[in-house]
Amino acid sequence: MIKNIIFDFGGVLMDWDPRYFFKDYFKDDEKMEFFLKNIATDEWNAEQDRGRTLAEGTEIQVAKHPEWEKEIRAYYDNWTTMLKSDILENVEVLRKLEDSKYKLFGLTNWSAETFPYALEHYDFFQIFQGKIVVSGTEKLIKPDPAIWNILLDRYQIIAEQSVFIDDNFRNIEMAKSLGFICIHITEDTNLEKELRDLGLEI
Repeated sequence: MIKNIIFDFGGVLMDWDPRYFFKDYFKDDEKMEFFLKNIATDEWNAEQDRGRTLAEGTEIQVAKHPEWEKEIRAYYDNWTTMLKSDILENVEVLRKLEDSKYKLFGLTNWSAETFPYALEHYDFFQIFQGKIVVSGTEKLIKPDPAIWNILLDRYQIIAEQSVFIDDNFRNIEMAKSLGFICIHITEDTNLEKELRDLGLEI
């Protein structure tokens, strides 16, 4: 019996992409993609999600790529522009679940320094009533199984009774191996239908 629903945030409930800022900054898609693939990479940003400070991460990258200093410093200075909006159709599903019999949790790879901005500006986060595990706070990131274990232990829930929702396939694979029932979010996913197909009452 499913008792818990666990949401990832970026790509599931929030539309975040550095291109929302850098497209106008560079006005050159080829240069922008080079910068994001080779300089301000996903792997670099993930270390801030793992708990490294934004300041330290910025200085490390500036030292490696001094010719890109201005652009690197612009990354976190303009982070809020990269957080474009909520993903309305999935947030609507979350709102429908607010008063349901299921317990709702968040498990997100997110910097401890930037997450408070999202909390403040998007009211749907209050639905989780603080039951959110943030990678930057825990100093662990998905797909490290240890971060799922923090969630399970902290809230005394069982993986096999829990649906885990994420847009990152590596995270889905790890969660499945830990016993979670999983929904992999893609641009074609109808989240409400996926949950109903699992037998949930929405």
